[in-house]
Amino acid sequence: MQESRRGRNALGGLFYNPRLRKTECGDSTGRRDAWYVVPKAGRTAAWQDGRVSGVASGSSKISIREWAAIISIAATAFVFNTSEFMPIGLLVDISADFGVNEATGGVLITAYAWAVCILSVPLMVATSRFGFRSLLLAVVAVFGVGQLCSALAPGYWSLMGARLIVACAHAIFWSIAPSIAARVVSVEHRSVALSAIVTGSAVAQILGLPLGRVIGLALGWRMSFASIAAVTAVVLVVLLIAVPKMSAGEPFKVGQLPDLVKNPVLLSLFVCTAVMATAYYTGYSYVEPFLQQVGGLPDDAITSSLMTFGVAGIIGSFLFARFYVGQRRRFWYVRVALAGVALALALMFAAALAGEAAVLAVFVLWGICGTTFNVAFQSEILRFAPPQGAAVATAIFSGIFNLGIGSGSAVGGAVSTSLGMGAVCFAGALIGVVGVAIACVFLIPAMRRTKPAEQQA
Repeated sequence: MQESRRGRNALGGLFYNPRLRKTECGDSTGRRDAWYVVPKAGRTAAWQDGRVSGVASGSSKISIREWAAIISIAATAFVFNTSEFMPIGLLVDISADFGVNEATGGVLITAYAWAVCILSVPLMVATSRFGFRSLLLAVVAVFGVGQLCSALAPGYWSLMGARLIVACAHAIFWSIAPSIAARVVSVEHRSVALSAIVTGSAVAQILGLPLGRVIGLALGWRMSFASIAAVTAVVLVVLLIAVPKMSAGEPFKVGQLPDLVKNPVLLSLFVCTAVMATAYYTGYSYVEPFLQQVGGLPDDAITSSLMTFGVAGIIGSFLFARFYVGQRRRFWYVRVALAGVALALALMFAAALAGEAAVLAVFVLWGICGTTFNVAFQSEILRFAPPQGAAVATAIFSGIFNLGIGSGSAVGGAVSTSLGMGAVCFAGALIGVVGVAIACVFLIPAMRRTKPAEQQA
């Protein structure tokens, strides 16, 4: 037994990981970092020169320092998602300001999403050699510059260019954020860390998107983007203080991509993600004009409805942290979440005609199920992706999810133009049924028969 494979737990006993490969112990690289497993608690830890290089130490509780890192990343997720979805709440105003129709204005959402889709994997592979903390800080800085350019854009195409700058930052952020959050806590707290990030995203729907809409209605849509730029500067300082240094590991090589795609669980997840994200955003991308034209809801009712949607997302993230454990529970959780999204989309037309109360009820179902399917899929990617490829697998997920956002926006625009705004949610529901079928026939059986990555080491 090599010394680099030994450690001392909180009780003073030695512990050892028999699955640890030689190259992970520093024998080939000269480093003295190693993964240590405490058999009784099942926790892991990996520290190198005072930096976090793996999952955090085996304390039964999340420390204050770990919470600070998690909350700061969640706050960054809040800012990023507020920016991503802000054009949805300001679509009518932006389109009117530039003299284009709502379908053309919706191209801002489509182009942003497709840019993230195309750039996620190439940018993540290109930057995989950098430490996660340095990369995170650089990405947030670029994001802030893009927001300032959006606020100052003199025309439609210059706004499009500014949004593409933001999309580049977005592509990398959502590729590394789940991995960073998972690495600063112990294994049993991973679901808490991931749900915290999703909570930040959901809060963007509660406060960020509606607040951006309120600012846009009162002071103009440009001030909404300027406000995001100002908040980004504050977040950058907080990240600089709260997030610990951590190694990026070995650079990911393009030749390793086929191994990720050959994994049956990851392949099924990626396909199901593309379909479900398309279904989701076929309806959600046009939710403002849908509620105006189909339901006749006033602006304040639409804003409160969007806030309710976000509250439901937070509830969904807490439900995930509490209940997404155990083999069988994971399977029914995925089924219910995906079916709930399809059902909510199918009910939207009737709910809009029935009034605000019915819309709120459907939004609760939609928000809870949409959030839980998103975070559950990210959790499964981290479970089944090899450690050296986790960030790139997450980048693929982010890219495919944004492909779904762009596709959903495009499908919704085409349906609204050809069949009317009232048909967009029905179109989303039909696509959602296909996603549920893919999960039941391919994804869940693959999850049953495939061992997690740590058991294959």
